[in-house]
Amino acid sequence: MVALAAGKEAFSDYSHKFSPKKFTRPQLFACLVLKEFERKDYRGVCQLLIDCSDLREAIELSCVPHFTTLQKAGGRLLKLDRVRRLIAHTALGIHGRAKRVPYAAVDSSGFDAHHASRYFVWRTAVKKKGKEPKQRIPYKRYGKLMLIISCATHAILAAVASAGPTPDIDQLDGVVAELPSSISVRHVVADAGFDSAHNHHLLREEYGMRSTIPPEHGRPPKDPNTLPVDKYRKLMKTRFNEKAYRKRPQVETVFSMLKRNLGSELRGRSHWSRCRDMLLRAITHNIMLI
Repeated sequence: MVALAAGKEAFSDYSHKFSPKKFTRPQLFACLVLKEFERKDYRGVCQLLIDCSDLREAIELSCVPHFTTLQKAGGRLLKLDRVRRLIAHTALGIHGRAKRVPYAAVDSSGFDAHHASRYFVWRTAVKKKGKEPKQRIPYKRYGKLMLIISCATHAILAAVASAGPTPDIDQLDGVVAELPSSISVRHVVADAGFDSAHNHHLLREEYGMRSTIPPEHGRPPKDPNTLPVDKYRKLMKTRFNEKAYRKRPQVETVFSMLKRNLGSELRGRSHWSRCRDMLLRAITHNIMLI
């Protein structure tokens, strides 16, 4: 019911006046959220709806859509502007009237691009002369999800899906731009992977947020007492806010919740379908918190 209400806030009932009008877009979005919540594929969620009349009544379905209908609806409904609207609406539903976030944390994590177990991947890795392989994971590409979360509520405020592995240091601009205008963030904490003068200037001067990032990026100087040249990185070196930085592990908690509750593997085979899976997983996380 929460997913259906969120869909009604984000979508109109039909995309065109000549639509078949058999299912509304909020109903199809609720089916997609149910698919992620139950960790099923498109065929599995359709069979679940056939078996459970209570679920059909909650989503207001008179009949069950075909699995290809849900697959095509995922491509149409989960576009970036609509995902941004859904995340903003669900985040407001978690915070209620409190539209100011004292502390927010940013980080990224990878999601498996296949369903093979980690033990199977380790056993199939190439060994040299009876020695353990240096790299136990032979694949090089996976889904990467970068999040900004509220440390107090674990609500996801912004999400950007891409392919990994890639460094985090030059990707802060994209995820900060996804923050909803209806929510004001006062302080952002991040790990040393985001340490750069540009990121401090971005948060503090362009968006008016305080930033706490350990100044540990780059080659360490020969003299440990040498201070960074940039004023904000120098401030991190001389007056680091330990109290604020203790909030950063909350973003790791959110990734743990995502992977434990909704799975760490992606069902999509193409790049864009994997991105849609990760963004839908972030929206489902917020709906579960509501």
